[in-house]
Amino acid sequence: MQVIVFNGFQWDIVCDRGFYPTLALVLLGLGGLVGYYVFGNIQDSLGRRPAFFIYLLIQCVFGVATGFAFDFWSWLITRIGVGFTVPAITGTPLVLALELVGPSQRTLCTVLLNIAYSLCLMGLAVVAYMFRGWRDLAFATVLPFITFFSFWWILPESPRWLFAHGKLEETEKILRQIAHINGKILPADYGKTLQEKYTAAKGPGDQEQEDYSILDLLKGPVLRRNTLIITFLWFINLGVYVGLSYYAPVLGGDEYLNFFLAGLAEMPTYLFLLPCLDNWGRRWTLSTSMVIGGVACVCTILVQQEAWVTLTLYCIGKFGISAAFVAVQQMASEIYPTVVRGRGVSFSNVVGMIGPAFVPLVNYTGQEYLYLPLLTLGGLMVVGGVTALALPETLGRSLPQTLMDAEEFRMDCSAESCCPGMYSKDKFRQKQSKETIEEGDGTLDILLLHPPQTSLLSERKSSTASPRSSIQISQPSSSHKRVFAPAVSPKTMNYN
Repeated sequence: MQVIVFNGFQWDIVCDRGFYPTLALVLLGLGGLVGYYVFGNIQDSLGRRPAFFIYLLIQCVFGVATGFAFDFWSWLITRIGVGFTVPAITGTPLVLALELVGPSQRTLCTVLLNIAYSLCLMGLAVVAYMFRGWRDLAFATVLPFITFFSFWWILPESPRWLFAHGKLEETEKILRQIAHINGKILPADYGKTLQEKYTAAKGPGDQEQEDYSILDLLKGPVLRRNTLIITFLWFINLGVYVGLSYYAPVLGGDEYLNFFLAGLAEMPTYLFLLPCLDNWGRRWTLSTSMVIGGVACVCTILVQQEAWVTLTLYCIGKFGISAAFVAVQQMASEIYPTVVRGRGVSFSNVVGMIGPAFVPLVNYTGQEYLYLPLLTLGGLMVVGGVTALALPETLGRSLPQTLMDAEEFRMDCSAESCCPGMYSKDKFRQKQSKETIEEGDGTLDILLLHPPQTSLLSERKSSTASPRSSIQISQPSSSHKRVFAPAVSPKTMNYN
């Protein structure tokens, strides 16, 4: 995240031009809106890995150029360029990470990524305090992004994406590397096994669709409904999150300390999220977080004369929206199918970026009425919290691979799905995996439930394999044509 602050007197941005900084924030957000749409298509067509480095290069170029801006308008152009890549540079690594782990590790993976983001916010407050000149701050904030180019030699492509696009040789190569690291042994003819699964999933005479678009998100009734709900929630979460972050310095006191505390307030969120997402479920965690945070923000109108109470309620609101933002990201990545996951997340983020683009206008109203922005943002959170209950529960479910898989993610009103915290984690996950098995939806979830004691090679050769063995259930039923993703290690990988 790059934030550049400069003295408005340098370019005479005062009086009737005092609105210019707010305009810059709006245009930076609009740049991200356009950029994430573009890069969403790139990551689904070219792959997660090349897309990441393409917009990393763009961000570094514009980030360095910011420090050489000679007037407000040249500075504004460079900030729009940076904003063009900001959402994508955090979104694509999340998609790639979730495609590299199994259901039991997805929550931890999402939480760790957001912990890193919160630590960066706190670090940004320290860096901004140390580098008071905006040019120095521009160079200081772009330096970490330049170091990311060293990841070129270690960052793998998503095997799930490779498999879904029929790149079986590359899939096998990466899976063998992962299997080696995990101490597993793949059979010598594993490439043939991948080809059989891919061919079986397409079906005889069936030509798998190669080119997908955003319109595919709206074709099926279930996926269309889930897409619209997720996008609405993303709009609220992203807008409120950015709005509260921008609002921290105007609460009074030291602006650097307030920004630091706003990042620090997110850290307890993750201690709360880890057990809740995996035991209480994604849906109720998302809904409850938004409602609690929203009510706290609305209540600031009742204590306008107590600065410390206002700051406390603000931190509770920041806590709630931080938890909700993690949950909605995870639910989006778990509901969108692999073939359009990048486009789906990008579409939701693009629409969501409308919120951050115009939230500076909401905060601008705080110049006349200090608590009006908190009241507005809090009301949006409460509305979003209620809407979140209409999503299906994804706890323990396999990631959908195809558009057909995504149509099975209907809202479940059973007691286990509505209140999974009332049931044991194992019972709920076994129920979800049982549904997956009956639908012929993959292999590795069974390994996650029943870790093998031998290598995959010996398991494959066994002629007395249990009916619950991943090899025995890997073939799809005739009524369900699916693209299977291969099983490698029950510890770190799951492709279903």
